Amino acid sequence: MQAAAQAALGGDIRLLGDTLGAAIRRLAGEPAFALEEEVRSSAKELRAAPSLERARALRDRLGRLDVADLRTLIRAFSVYFDLINLAEQQARVRSLRSRAAAKASDPRAETAEAALRQIRDRGTGPDELAEHLAAALVVPVFTAHPSEARRRTILEKLAAVALQLDRMEYGALTDSERADASAAIAEEVEGLWLSDSVRGERPTVLGEVRQVLGMVEGRLLDVVPRVYRKLDAALGRVYPGRDWHVPAFLRFGSWIGGDRDGHPNVTHDVTAAAVRVQQETILRNYLGRVDDLGRRLSHSRGFFAPGAEFLASLAADAELFPEVKVAAHEPYRAKCRYIAAKLERTREYAAAPGADWGAPAAPPPAGVYLSAAPLLADLKVIEGDLRRAGATAAADGAVRDLVRLVEVFGVHMLQLDLRQHSGRHASAVAEVLAAAGVSTNYLDLTPDERFDLLAAELESTRPLIPAHLPFTADTREVVLTFRTMAVILEQHCPEALGPYIISSTTEPAHLLEVLLLAREARLFRPAEGVSRIDIIPLFEALEPLRSGRDIVAKLLALPVYRKQVELRGNLQEVMIGYSDSNKESGFLQSAWALYRAQEDVTALGRSAGVTVRFFHGRGGAVGRGGGPANHAILAQPRGTVDGRLRMTEQGEMIADRYGHPAIAERHLEQVLNAVLRTSFPGEDGQPDPSWVAALDQIADAGRRAYRGFVYDNPEFLTYFEQATCIGEIARLKIGSRPARRSAASSIDQLRAIPWVFSWMQSRHTLPGWFGLGSAVREFLAGNPDGLAMLREMYAKWPFWTTLIDNAQMILAKADMTIARLYADLVEDQALAARVYDRIHAEHRDSVSAVCQITVQANLLERSPILKTSIDRRNPYVDPLSFIQLVLLKRLRAGGERTAELETAVLESINGVASGLKNTG
Repeated sequence: MQAAAQAALGGDIRLLGDTLGAAIRRLAGEPAFALEEEVRSSAKELRAAPSLERARALRDRLGRLDVADLRTLIRAFSVYFDLINLAEQQARVRSLRSRAAAKASDPRAETAEAALRQIRDRGTGPDELAEHLAAALVVPVFTAHPSEARRRTILEKLAAVALQLDRMEYGALTDSERADASAAIAEEVEGLWLSDSVRGERPTVLGEVRQVLGMVEGRLLDVVPRVYRKLDAALGRVYPGRDWHVPAFLRFGSWIGGDRDGHPNVTHDVTAAAVRVQQETILRNYLGRVDDLGRRLSHSRGFFAPGAEFLASLAADAELFPEVKVAAHEPYRAKCRYIAAKLERTREYAAAPGADWGAPAAPPPAGVYLSAAPLLADLKVIEGDLRRAGATAAADGAVRDLVRLVEVFGVHMLQLDLRQHSGRHASAVAEVLAAAGVSTNYLDLTPDERFDLLAAELESTRPLIPAHLPFTADTREVVLTFRTMAVILEQHCPEALGPYIISSTTEPAHLLEVLLLAREARLFRPAEGVSRIDIIPLFEALEPLRSGRDIVAKLLALPVYRKQVELRGNLQEVMIGYSDSNKESGFLQSAWALYRAQEDVTALGRSAGVTVRFFHGRGGAVGRGGGPANHAILAQPRGTVDGRLRMTEQGEMIADRYGHPAIAERHLEQVLNAVLRTSFPGEDGQPDPSWVAALDQIADAGRRAYRGFVYDNPEFLTYFEQATCIGEIARLKIGSRPARRSAASSIDQLRAIPWVFSWMQSRHTLPGWFGLGSAVREFLAGNPDGLAMLREMYAKWPFWTTLIDNAQMILAKADMTIARLYADLVEDQALAARVYDRIHAEHRDSVSAVCQITVQANLLERSPILKTSIDRRNPYVDPLSFIQLVLLKRLRAGGERTAELETAVLESINGVASGLKNTG
């Protein structure tokens, strides 16, 4: 089967490669095609017999070409990678279909049914499981972090090619139809060749909103009902004799339009507009589905008699919408017409400007779906009457699928989280308190003094903020954000907004500042028993991760904050960030600090009688917590998931995980499998105390090695700025967010995404592994039996297994020879040699450590598919790296056409990202 799968993949690659080659010949000419083939052949020869001298020779050969020829080569290799990625995606789909079609007594691995069987076999009964599922919540949250380098136009063309490949494989086409499909592929490939690969301008925030909504509408709205249907069926097989209808515990969120941390373009108006765009999108989609449902449900009264409940509902609708013409003899179709009329009325209401904050709002017109509940009631009255009449096929089909969609997406689509930096709240509260005569030196107070002052103000009932805002623009914006939240929740949809996240939380007062602002906007009204806001600390750096338990403990001990938690279901959510702690302390210390923080806060929650739910802020790259999502979930400390999990889906990972319906379905299935397995007793992976002690040592050694090299080495920043394309990445228009938090040139102020992105581009991949070799070497030197322990940990502890496997993957993507060519860009070559030699030595030691722990002679020996994929790409990625080196040198030297050189550099960045399948 493996050989057949590889042969099918090879066939797709040849088809797409030949189609691209024909397009190059036709559109760029034979000389361009010959140049591409020559460069590709040279790169393959270099891979077969690598040497630094030969690599420099190929770079210098490319350096003699003009910019036009270099851009042609960039385009050829970049489009090829887009097509290779697509072929590999099709291979994944082919594999999924093959496994699903196989007749096996046991369910496929990493499916919900496989997890349910494990749970059942370990003694969990159906009542306990049902109770657990009723309290579960799994929320992937889409973000617009600028790590998706491809334009939406390019993604759409690739999706069109994928559609034709599906037709050719599964459509039983005639020769004529197959020729048509090939012609359609050729048309799209030609379009890829002739389209700009980089954006001419940065996307707007609302443009990013529409891009992710296009993915949700085009993929998830069809996939989600299938996921739930399979879960219901699996429950029926594993726990027969019970009518299962799983609560909608899998939901989706978004940061796009709500994340304002360091993003000046996300204002209160933009947040309101993002909510409206989402509502318009989902309501329009429901209208189409309800229209289709009405055509399906052509059931005539001549063959059945509707029940009393259904008829009462129909009569109420007829009174509400006398202008809607319906066919009385087709009652279900009539009901669908009325639902459509209500959806139209809801669209009109959602699009209309509402009352300003503080002004009395008119009640919505009758029939408006202000929340999901009345729409669900209308759909369930149809479903219930169909079952009563015995028409269970219709009830279990399109009707239940639409019920599922409304349960998951409501009338808001994606629940929009809001995020802001703690410093912005502190500054705003300081100005508010000064204007109110409460404190003129709030920012100069100690953390304890700030906490006490805010605690006293929260017990007071006096208002601090007048209706008209006599503040600076920054403070006005903060206050207006909270007022906009109140308007959205009260006038548009009470389910539209997710939690409010405070980035860079370092003290308890940071949460009280938000609670005070929420009270002033009437989101928090404890005397009335009302809170409409969940407030989440985001612990990112090492010290806040370590002190997170104490921060939460102090808050829970404060009566007014404990009241806030009780009003939100006695639940406190905590977000942990993977990116900043990695950049600050290295990947080993970061991973371990995150693990320990979850254990500590969970234990506190249990002792305080509060449920703790974690929100994992992972990126796509290993240097930002990336890796397979299900493996990451299984690697969490026992007892910290318990059926409740939120996690970010960022940048290029959105397209990778949700770009094809079959892959999206499999991804969600794997996530559910992992959440179920980690939520019940008996899952392997509880670490031995000696392993915990070992990780304490290894993480500390890794942090010292990393900090000593990155932060304490005065030569490092110069190397980083000159041996990578960090300056050029900042100009790449792949996201609406700036690359740095401030104008300062320092590692601290650089965002984690461009930090990781630049090291990927220069083939160092440093953030995903640096410090591992030094840490393991130090540990083994002090522990004679240490290697046996590390191997046992790798075999039995999912946390350590996942950490080592992720490091192995990113080490394999590094190329120290090409990294040395990037070091050639550094003006001071003696400095470059010193810094590079240290990186090279650490890479060598880290590879050795991984191979010792995993008992392999070389990296990825036990991951042949991934190794083949990397080996297949390298002869095409390498020329792009060489071309990028040439362009960076010319651009930095000045004197040539700067605009064209900049464009070419940005095109090369896109190409390398596509080839490595990683950005930030």
